Amino acid sequence: MSEPLQTLLDRRHAQRKFTPSALEYVANQFRPFTDCLEVFDWYREPDFKDNHKELWELCQRLSDIKTPHFELISVWRIVRDKEYILWLSSLGVKAAQLTLFGVEETTDYYTGRKGAFQDLLKAIEILIENKIAPRIQTFINKDNIDELPYIENLIRELDLENRCKAFETEFSFFLHQGSCDGENEKLYNIRITPDDLSKIPQKLIQFTLKHFHAGTLEEVFGRTEQSLYEEFSLEDSTASYVSDSPVFYIDKDFNAYPNITTPAPHWCLGNLKTQGAEIVLAHYRENKSPAQHTRFTVPLSEMVKSQGDKESQKLFTRNDYITFL
Repeated sequence: MSEPLQTLLDRRHAQRKFTPSALEYVANQFRPFTDCLEVFDWYREPDFKDNHKELWELCQRLSDIKTPHFELISVWRIVRDKEYILWLSSLGVKAAQLTLFGVEETTDYYTGRKGAFQDLLKAIEILIENKIAPRIQTFINKDNIDELPYIENLIRELDLENRCKAFETEFSFFLHQGSCDGENEKLYNIRITPDDLSKIPQKLIQFTLKHFHAGTLEEVFGRTEQSLYEEFSLEDSTASYVSDSPVFYIDKDFNAYPNITTPAPHWCLGNLKTQGAEIVLAHYRENKSPAQHTRFTVPLSEMVKSQGDKESQKLFTRNDYITFL
């Protein structure tokens, strides 16, 4: 088999237990099955570990495809390690994505760390000083949507558009809800509804539509669950998640998951240590994980009637709602 294949390791577990030798082991497990291997050592936040440069070089050596550094960075590191921004610049990073949730208290709460908001402000300044454009995203729900004017004012007060233009780079901002899986599934009850869209400041709408190349907010935030329920209840189709260019997550215990949504037991494809990559890949191709099997065998109409709310006004994009179901 010769197909593109990416292997990502969960940085949260790797911080404590995943070693460079374990990374090499994972790459070697998949190596016989592809000539397009691409390896990354992180899951949510790259460059968090103190040996991030060593890990970057190792991943480059293990990969057939030499992907440039992602426009994702370690906010924690950039404000504590003076060499980090120089290293990012040396790799050709031109933009870096940061996440704000609202005012300081709200951002700290959703980030899960006191001081996160202040780190973000410092990171913005460090990036601009080094001619790297900040790209800010905000996840919105009913808990923080009233704080959007604050974010609009912050962008204006920091003069981010003009300061980025000064080094011939464009400032970017966008809003979205995020998916409704993993930890976000707990926020189902506070997902936004159509009446909330009128609360979004016009400037932030303009930024968001430009970022997504969209013409309307509906293209970004989707339709009501009620509307999707009505559509899906008449749809008997099933689907396969198998791709010609699969991406896999490998956790600290060497369990493998397809990159469809967050790693969870119902997506598990098997274990590299006890079963090997051949079995993991076979399980993937055959839709053997419980979640893959469900989508492959259960008609959409049955899923929505079993799990959906036919009166809900919560907004979902089509694919996010299917994943939620």
